[in-house]
Amino acid sequence: MTCVCPGSISQSVWEKTQRHPCYSAEAHSKYARIHLPVAPRCNIQCNYCNRKFDCVNESRPGVTSEVLTPELAREKFVWVREKVEDLSVVGIAGPGDALADWQATKQTIKAIQAIAPEVVFCLSTNGLRLPDYAAEMVELGIHHVTVTLNALDSEIGAKIYQFITYQGRRYEGKAAAEILLQNQLAGIRYLTGHGILVKVNMVMIKGINDHHIPEVVKKVKELGVFVTNIMPLIPATGSNFENFPQTSMKEVNELRNLCQLDLPQMRHCQQCRADAIGRLHEDRSQEFRMANRTGETKKVYNPVRKQYRIAVTSKYNKLVDQHFGHATGFTIYQGDGYTFQPMEQRSASKYCSGMADCEEGENRRDQTIDALQDCDAVLTMRIGPHAKDKLSCRGVTAIEYCDSVENGLRYAVEVLIKQEATEYERGIASTKRTAN
Repeated sequence: MTCVCPGSISQSVWEKTQRHPCYSAEAHSKYARIHLPVAPRCNIQCNYCNRKFDCVNESRPGVTSEVLTPELAREKFVWVREKVEDLSVVGIAGPGDALADWQATKQTIKAIQAIAPEVVFCLSTNGLRLPDYAAEMVELGIHHVTVTLNALDSEIGAKIYQFITYQGRRYEGKAAAEILLQNQLAGIRYLTGHGILVKVNMVMIKGINDHHIPEVVKKVKELGVFVTNIMPLIPATGSNFENFPQTSMKEVNELRNLCQLDLPQMRHCQQCRADAIGRLHEDRSQEFRMANRTGETKKVYNPVRKQYRIAVTSKYNKLVDQHFGHATGFTIYQGDGYTFQPMEQRSASKYCSGMADCEEGENRRDQTIDALQDCDAVLTMRIGPHAKDKLSCRGVTAIEYCDSVENGLRYAVEVLIKQEATEYERGIASTKRTAN
């Protein structure tokens, strides 16, 4: 894919594009990127997607070995930048959706912009929340956005998407596909109208949307999209399409050749992991897992050496690598931020048994939460909002983290100390107002 700078693109944006390995075929062998997995939530369920967060042996969208907080993402960027030459792009591609976890995405971008303003930022999204956040994306100075748009026909879309969650409601079938499409088109139109280069991804699914993709390309061309990327279906184990035939690259390239008549086609896509690091033809993500860091142990400010009880979800007591709803046991640690001791192991009933919806098994969930109410915090890779709220009502703070258990415990104590300081300050302020 070779592109000549269009007159509508500013020189500064074009220069950044020449350092973006996904937007420039020439750049993909020269420049490296880092995907920061700070956005684990997703607001749609695609039938081809199974987002396994801890699979080290797969390379496909939605897969990562760790989920990071914005603070840890900044640390990881600094670490990788010191080791990887020609690191030019910071991408946020999940492992869920960058806009479904917008606050974490935005905090990460601002934190890195403060130390590396020259970096090219790139976001990937399904587009459902684009109308809500497109203006903020422009204000943040993001110039490259990828939107996955698989169909213009709601009947076709209903075969691809199981459901969407939008404005507090769940939609299925054609209704879900129509809302999603409406927001995708409106969001893309806004972005391109404000100088953002948009790449549209399409998953080619034989017998469902393969014949329809040329129509999608023509439509997004009208909206001012910069380039399209037709990707083969990867039948992910555990997804609704796991038994579908994998689309061959011969079929994909034939379709790309046809669509090339309307828009430039990306032909070097590697369908990267959500934590990918390095050039497109390499993956150094496992080299840079946060659990592999070495160096001086970070000190925790806890002068009174208060002891905290923290329940941890971990498969082998090495990494914080389990979803709260998937845990069948919790290790209870006690410590002050300097040292920790494992106190006991508590069993639990796994209550989240479905990939698409973790709201079932409420009784088992409540039993688990009741069993943890003597703890100060739960340290887990991911937790749903309802479980988080129920823990909070019992005075237990839910903390999402993905790194070693040792680092996670220190981080949890930091969070608890800051939380207590904030509550103390609020109490003083409230007392002053009452006195006055």
